[in-house]
Amino acid sequence: MATINQKLDPSGASRAPALSGDAIGNAPRPPKRSLPSLSHLLANHGLSLFAVLLILIYAVVLPDTFLSNQTFRAVLGASVIVSFLALAEMVVIASGNYDMSVAYNIGLMHILAMGMLVNLNVPWPIVVILTVAIGALIGLINGILVEYAKIDSFIATLGIGTILYGLGAWYTNGAQVVGDIPAAFTAINDAAIVGIPLPAIFVAILVFGFWLAAEFLPIGRKVYAVGGNRKAAELTGINARLLVVGTFVTSGMIVGFAGVVLAARLQVGQSAVGPEFLLPAFVGALLGSTTIRPGRVNALGTIVAVLVLAIGISGLQQLGGGFYVEPIFQGASLILSVGLAGYASRRRRLGQL
Repeated sequence: MATINQKLDPSGASRAPALSGDAIGNAPRPPKRSLPSLSHLLANHGLSLFAVLLILIYAVVLPDTFLSNQTFRAVLGASVIVSFLALAEMVVIASGNYDMSVAYNIGLMHILAMGMLVNLNVPWPIVVILTVAIGALIGLINGILVEYAKIDSFIATLGIGTILYGLGAWYTNGAQVVGDIPAAFTAINDAAIVGIPLPAIFVAILVFGFWLAAEFLPIGRKVYAVGGNRKAAELTGINARLLVVGTFVTSGMIVGFAGVVLAARLQVGQSAVGPEFLLPAFVGALLGSTTIRPGRVNALGTIVAVLVLAIGISGLQQLGGGFYVEPIFQGASLILSVGLAGYASRRRRLGQL
């Protein structure tokens, strides 16, 4: 063990402590960084590895069809709208709330976009702006009900969603909104850059923005703080009410833009569209909290989860699964995701992740 020799100079002042000679050679070295253990790898990236495993299995079982460009585009096409909604849900969940209106909101948004284009002849750039703005307004209403009226987020947003669904049915009167659409508007969905569909690029930009905010900007840490322990966050000076309302507005804006993309894809407005996206959006957000950053919702994990759902369903359909495969797979995934999310959250609180 190192011994410390205390010496005095001639003036009697104390010199800095000096290590004895044998201690110099035994100075502590910085610990070597060890490779992550298998359990740590599985805990943090198990869902990503599962996605790779699914691809390998389907590639072996379906060698002639699964690894085709058609399957790639089908998976991306099935993932885009769900990715938008899952990211919108993720933002709200990060603040400790839920938004049950996302699926009904996108139904109304794509109807309004089609209505403005076909019935009102509004220029398509203005349609995009107005649709996103209306989505933000609906998010603001959700936030006000939750934060100022003190209604539970599950109940408030479910009520708003039901109203939105009714408004869509009233506007369409049970019929379809259809007509001539500018080619520039449909290009929002149909265009591609270096072979990648434009909507997928929009999703990638959104994911990058959320990753940047969560990892490097104070706003991301504040939202997670409010979602983790609101009272403690408020004691540090964080305006929790403003942040929660902001997450609902952000969610509404994302859904509004997703409604534009959906209208450009379907080129028709109908009230029946929307509710089918609710379950996969929730599954994507919750299952995403079990990977990349286990124990908390995150953008990268959300996209991995959405892709796992799309890959799994695509493979099952190519194997001959009927129309009932998708809801069964999504329902089972929701149960699994809630269980895994709770487990990951408990491990994170215990410092095991």
